[in-house]
Formats: sequence, structure tokens, C-alpha cells
Amino acid sequence: MTAVQSASTRRVLGASLVGTAVEFYDFYIYATAASLVLGPLFFPAASPSAQLLSAYATFAVAFFARPVGAAFFGHFGDRIGRKSTLVASLLTMGASTVLIGVLPGYAFAGWAAPVLLCVLRFGQGFGLGGEWGGAALLAIENAPPGWRARFGMFPQLGAPVGFIAANGLFLILGLTLTPDQFKAWGWRAPFLLSAILVGLGLWVRLRISETPVFKAAMERAEPSAVPMAEVVKRHPWQLVGGTFAVVACFAIFYLATAFALGYGVSTLHYSRTAFLGVELGAILFLAAGIGIAGWWSDRANPRRVLLAGCIATIVVGLLMAPLMRAGSLFGVWVWLSAALFAMGFVYGPLGAFLPGLFPPRVRYSGASIAFNVGGIVGGGLAPIIAQALADRGGLAPVGWYLAGAALVSFLAIAPLKRQAAD
Repeated sequence: MTAVQSASTRRVLGASLVGTAVEFYDFYIYATAASLVLGPLFFPAASPSAQLLSAYATFAVAFFARPVGAAFFGHFGDRIGRKSTLVASLLTMGASTVLIGVLPGYAFAGWAAPVLLCVLRFGQGFGLGGEWGGAALLAIENAPPGWRARFGMFPQLGAPVGFIAANGLFLILGLTLTPDQFKAWGWRAPFLLSAILVGLGLWVRLRISETPVFKAAMERAEPSAVPMAEVVKRHPWQLVGGTFAVVACFAIFYLATAFALGYGVSTLHYSRTAFLGVELGAILFLAAGIGIAGWWSDRANPRRVLLAGCIATIVVGLLMAPLMRAGSLFGVWVWLSAALFAMGFVYGPLGAFLPGLFPPRVRYSGASIAFNVGGIVGGGLAPIIAQALADRGGLAPVGWYLAGAALVSFLAIAPLKRQAAD
């Protein structure tokens, strides 16, 4: 326990958490803005439904940029180290987010406005592609014996922290600004304020040292010339299995946040502030689920916890239509809380599970590519597919879609029993 309580350990855990907190803050403020205002501002010629779908399409751009960023930052993370790569990825992601906050709309810049929005959204995703894998390695490669999963859950805890910061800020803006003020300029404030979080993240990360596991790997052998090629050649099944293992966590998060908010406000006719308040309360269950899953993973193993989480997610998907309905905000809260609690069990163990599929010399590349390609499959298109399903058949097919995503992850995780040694 001395190692857990030491100042250096606290800095490492803080550095792994703050980056993913910024990541989820950045991504969630974009998801929220896409659900509420970006459609009319950047795609005014379309119908309201088409505006929302267009805004969700720009949301998906970053997911397709993520594997590109994962390959780029993974290459340098496996060759020169975790620390400097994490600093570069955070700067890339943060700069793109701040610039979105000063981007002119279609009324001022014409067709250039949505083009620039997509470029900056690509920059967000490119930087994010190197973020999660490096943060997870920073945590687990500093973990003492028996604490690997609990250290590995700290990057995952950045999700509720970033969500609370983003959702809380949007809630404050909704309570203090008129709808016209919010659409005119208020939505920009969260993007501009992300500069504060990025600065904090950089300050913490510049004070840590390289991980001992990476140092030992470099002492044993020269770094891989092309880490991504080595992953594909020597660890193809781990890469494929790890990719589909993360589908459930991405699907459940973006359906319970971005899609649920847009559907709750536009179709169920709840007020924006009421729905944001309900989501803010539900996100605490994600933090609880991650904490329990981390503890359980160290007592059992991450794979077993992930499989249990997939089963829970299937149940949650089938309960979506009965609980997410108009006139019962309490039912909405129950479903959101259950969904995010289940997410804790398909997300919390990933920090220990995915890196463990690959040896240290190519771990940054392998874990990052698996996580981010899985993000495309599970999350990048989830709001678009869910909106299209809901337009045609209501929430029941959306719930089946979520249950199907969980089944895909279950079938991918089940054969992945062997973990690489450090």
C-alpha cells in the first residue's frame, strides 16, 4: 500500500485520469452541441431531422480519425516512450476543441463553415487516437502486484469526470441563458473553457517520468521498427478480438448520452435542462460501476468481469423501450442509470484487459488500434443508426441494436484467455 499512497503514484494516476477526463469532456461537449445546436448553425438548409443527422455525421468524423491517430501516436509511443507521446496527443486534441469554439457558422462563412468543422473534428479524433492507450499504459505499467486492474481503471474514471464537467456546464448555461443566447454564443463557452483542462493535463503530465515497463523493454531489445506492422503480423487474433471487445462500451455510452439527449428533447419533449439534470445524476452510476469492476477484476480477472458486463448490457438494451418514454422522467433516469452502471463493467476492466493482450514493445500500438477501431464500430455510427431506427420503429429496435452490440463483444471476449507478460 505504500506504493499506492506515494506522491509519484498519485501523479501517475492523476496524469492517466486527467487526459481521459479532457478527452470525454471534449467529446461530450461536441456530442451535446451536435444534439442541440450544430445542425441549424452549420446545416441550415436541411430539414430538422436532416440537420440532426448531419450534425451526428460530423460527430462520426472523429471516430474515423481515431485509428489514424492511434497508428501515428502508437508508433512513437512504442518507439520513444509513453510520456512525450501523451503530451503531444493532448495538445492536438485540445487545440482542435478550442478552435471549434471560435468557428463561424454557415450564415457567416457559407460552405467553408461545415468543412472547417469537419477538419477540426478530425483533429479532435486524431489526437484522441493516441490518448486512451497511452493513459492506460501509464497506469498499468506503474501498478504494483495485485493492483493492475484498479490502476487501469483510472483512465476510465476520466469518463464520468469529463461527462460531469461537460454536462454540468451545459446545465448551468441552460439555466442562465435564454435559448436564443445559447444558440447565438453560449454553446461556444464549453469549447473555449476546455483550454483550462488541457493546461491542467499538460502540467500534470510534464511532471511524471517514463514507465518502468517501457524502460525495461527498451533495455531488453531495440524498439520495433514498425510497431503496427508487428502487431498485425504477430498478434492478429488479439487485435481483432480486442477491437470487437470494446464495441459494447462505445455503443452503450453514446446511446445513453448523445442519442438519448437528442431523442429525449426532440421526440419525448423533455426540456433540455431537465434531461441534462437526469443524465448528470445517472453518470454517478458509471463511476460506481467502474470502481466495482476494477476491484472485481483484481480479485478475479478482467475478462470475466467484461463478460458479465456484456450480459448486463443485453438486459439493459431490452429494457430501453419500456423505460425511456414520455411522461416518466423517473423511468428515463432508471434506464440511464442502469445503462451507465452496466457500462462500468464493459469499460472499467479495459485498461487492464486490452494492453494485456500485447507485449510491451508493441502494446501502445496494439491497444490503441483495437480501442479506436472498436470505437468506430461501436460508437462512431451509433447515434446515426439509432436515430434512423427510432425514426422508423421507435425505441424498441434501438434497444435491440444495443443488445446486439453487447453480444458481439461477448463473442469476441470469450476466446481471449491468454494475456501477454511484461
